[in-house]
Amino acid sequence: MRSWQYSSTKGGMENNLSLNTVSMPQPQADQHLVKVIAAAVNSVDYRLAEFQFLHRTTFPKPASPGAEFAGIIIKPAPGSALKAGQLIFGAAGTNFMHGGAMSEYALASTKATIPMPTGLSTTDAAGIATVGLTSYQSIIPHSVPGSKVFINGGSGGVGTFGIQIAKAEGRHVTVSCSTVNAELCKSLGADEVIDYKNQDVLQALKSSPKKYDLVVNNVDSTASRALYWHAHEFTTPKARFVTVAVSHQLPFIRFLLAAHFLPDFLGGAQRKHVVCFGSPEMDQLKMIADWVVEGRVRVVVDGVFGFADVKEAYTRSKTRRARGKIVVKIAEEEECVA
Repeated sequence: MRSWQYSSTKGGMENNLSLNTVSMPQPQADQHLVKVIAAAVNSVDYRLAEFQFLHRTTFPKPASPGAEFAGIIIKPAPGSALKAGQLIFGAAGTNFMHGGAMSEYALASTKATIPMPTGLSTTDAAGIATVGLTSYQSIIPHSVPGSKVFINGGSGGVGTFGIQIAKAEGRHVTVSCSTVNAELCKSLGADEVIDYKNQDVLQALKSSPKKYDLVVNNVDSTASRALYWHAHEFTTPKARFVTVAVSHQLPFIRFLLAAHFLPDFLGGAQRKHVVCFGSPEMDQLKMIADWVVEGRVRVVVDGVFGFADVKEAYTRSKTRRARGKIVVKIAEEEECVA
């Protein structure tokens, strides 16, 4: 089979990718062997891989990126109720940092995949698992119906899902985004939009008569981290600040240590900080997929790239200008609907 792989990430993971012919993967007892039809790009695919110490010490050489996928079972795991030829989706591999979905065939854990519901396409299914679960878990456990939620960064993969999931579960949603993405965010259900191109986000939040019950930060930047230190000025006393946009960069690591360990009498913040990594909760994944089929949530796709264009797909992701998900058609001749 063919697989996109890298052994180094110096100069950027995308610049080290090569399309190699390799042996078919051999599944363990709790894994399906699947033919990948479509896979989705996530920033976590390269952010942690480009942390050189982590890459040298924990990544296989070579490694294949990609976790989110949709595909067809070739060989089901022993004892599984799923059958060969069945369409499934979820997360490939056993490690979200190098799942191997950017390959013609991949391994998928029985605990991280489910059957595609009737009416769901492989292109949409490929872009649900990581961002859908991360969006759900960053919002729903930390708020209640009627809560006022601020999502910093509403037009990316997690943001577009977050708006819709929050609205589906009865939250009031304010988001930040650029001017060109304001209408997109409103079309997804955002009640209010702060245009960071023309407004200072922190000042807009502080001057609002609203007090937010939850802040979800999808943007890793100095300005976004500053929101946390001022969160007591625009949130309710028991509000939580959930960080989704994690990074290996030193400024983020310093922020994370201070947010969790610096007491408020020494200048620490006055709101609880939570880091959210989407965990494989299959009941939640099924519910989100059903919402997509029902039309309550839609998968916003920035672009669909061919298997030969994986480097370009990751380059697009790194611009931070993608609106929604970036999907790669691994089996370019196939588009399946369950």
